[in-house]
Amino acid sequence: MDFLTTINEATPLLLQGLKITVMISVMSIVIGIVIGFFSCLLGLSKYRPLRAISGVYVWIVRGTPMIVQAFIVYFGFPQLIQMLTPDFRLSAFTAGLITLSLNAGAYLSEVFRGGIAAVDKGQAEAARSLGLNSSQTMIKVVLPQAIKIAIPSMVNQFIIIVKDTSILSVIGLADLVNKAKVYVGASYQFFATYILVAVYYLVIISALMLISKYVEKKFNYERKDKY
Repeated sequence: MDFLTTINEATPLLLQGLKITVMISVMSIVIGIVIGFFSCLLGLSKYRPLRAISGVYVWIVRGTPMIVQAFIVYFGFPQLIQMLTPDFRLSAFTAGLITLSLNAGAYLSEVFRGGIAAVDKGQAEAARSLGLNSSQTMIKVVLPQAIKIAIPSMVNQFIIIVKDTSILSVIGLADLVNKAKVYVGASYQFFATYILVAVYYLVIISALMLISKYVEKKFNYERKDKY
């Protein structure tokens, strides 16, 4: 077992997988934030059917393993659609992006809801007394504070998303783990290869944690300046 040989041989292949891992992580985080925000708004709606839609969506995603969701999206949905359009196909990347985004959206929906619930209700009442309607109160008063409160939980979810990309190798996504499997299959250097993979993930996650700390400190300074 030669670590230096493994690093030299595996790095070009693993960097290809790392590019896919980073790309699908960033895209799913952005899409997940949008889905989670709208799901949160539906969940806070005064209309029961809208709340039910959000509740069922979150319940299904949180109550089923992501690997099962990936199989349904990649194998199940295309099989149904092929009944009408026989040539329909989903790439592993597209199926993985859909799975990760829906998964992220469900969890971020709860994160946003918790952030909004943590904002003092008296501030919303004060905003309405100043003439702001419900939408203006939400956008100008509640959401800015809710996002600040939710940042630590959001970053934790982003970290989970990055790590969950490894699950998508089961549907053939050419991510970091998939490329590691390819190299291991040819070299049988299990230990050295997966240690190298772990290092790549640690670098990405550590970068996210540093960004999180920076943002939190910035918001804390802003609060101190205000008071």
